[in-house]
Amino acid sequence: MPHHHANKIIRISLPQPQLYGLLTLNYYLFILNTYINVYMMVRDALNQAMDEELERDERVFLLGEEVAQYDGAYKVSRGLWKKYGDKRIIDTPITEMGFAGIAVGAAMAGLRPICEFMTFNFSMQAIDQIINSAAKTYYMSAGFQAVPIVFRGPNGASAGVAAQHSQCFAAWYAHCPGLKVVSPWNAEDAKGLLKSAIRDDNPVVFLENELMYGVPFEMSEESQSKDFTIPIGKAKVERQGTHVSLVSHSRYVSHCLDAAVVLAKEGIECEVINLRTIRPLDVECIETSVMKTNHLVTVEGGWPQFGVGAEICARIMEGPAFNYLDAPATRVTGVDIPMPYAKILEDNSLPQIKDIIFSVKKTLNV
Repeated sequence: MPHHHANKIIRISLPQPQLYGLLTLNYYLFILNTYINVYMMVRDALNQAMDEELERDERVFLLGEEVAQYDGAYKVSRGLWKKYGDKRIIDTPITEMGFAGIAVGAAMAGLRPICEFMTFNFSMQAIDQIINSAAKTYYMSAGFQAVPIVFRGPNGASAGVAAQHSQCFAAWYAHCPGLKVVSPWNAEDAKGLLKSAIRDDNPVVFLENELMYGVPFEMSEESQSKDFTIPIGKAKVERQGTHVSLVSHSRYVSHCLDAAVVLAKEGIECEVINLRTIRPLDVECIETSVMKTNHLVTVEGGWPQFGVGAEICARIMEGPAFNYLDAPATRVTGVDIPMPYAKILEDNSLPQIKDIIFSVKKTLNV
């Protein structure tokens, strides 16, 4: 039975013990410890990560549109302004170039800003600050001037927001040396990777997904610790398989896992890799999987040309895993057009579970 807590969902499933009389307190505690699974929504995991890092390091602060008094456009910063005040949770005017520039300057001066874009589509207003000011300074100063900053916010297509608000920026920012680019999928990814990003001395582009904010995921006991972090640059195998490697990031990891369940009923075992980080790319994890399965399908919501999947295919082609492929690698991507507004066209412009299943069967020639 679900029980809603302040910012987590706890599912309790109690057995029906054949006991007489009153259950003792110790027995209740044993049952609770054994049977409680802690679930947390992605937005709450992000909130917890920022809260813990704001508490841990007084140099950390958050700025962006609506992040303070309104609790964030997507309620990711809920409660932080009331707890930390105007000095550390800062509402900005609608001027991305302006507040991104302020954040980069603050990072150069020794603070550790978290700069929120209401969506990454608006980061194009600030792309000069992100690329020329943040990404290149550490290198151009020969390592003397670090720029410890996190640019975060929702990335990729949401629902019904048309062409100008539906782009995936994973490939855009991953193209640029000097940036780290992170793309979490579940709540554990979100918490562990955001904490690592805030502690990193390099500028990190942290790509969330609006449609994942309200999705609850089970949290391991380890991930509930304030010391929990996930290293940037390490992918995770979410499902073991032997026939084909499905490599994805962000929301489409869910699609891959769903497709894998359907395909398993037909005797096809998919290995699903959650990239977690786009730059640096964990090529070793992908290569190890491809050497085992001998087939590769990449899945992403972005456009096909020069995309994340294209880079993965190139790296496999150039590396030791190429000789293990029994068929050409296949990409499942968004369609190469600006996003339409009409729902049926939008659905057909983004990868669906059926598209992944079709590509797997085509790759395996079944």
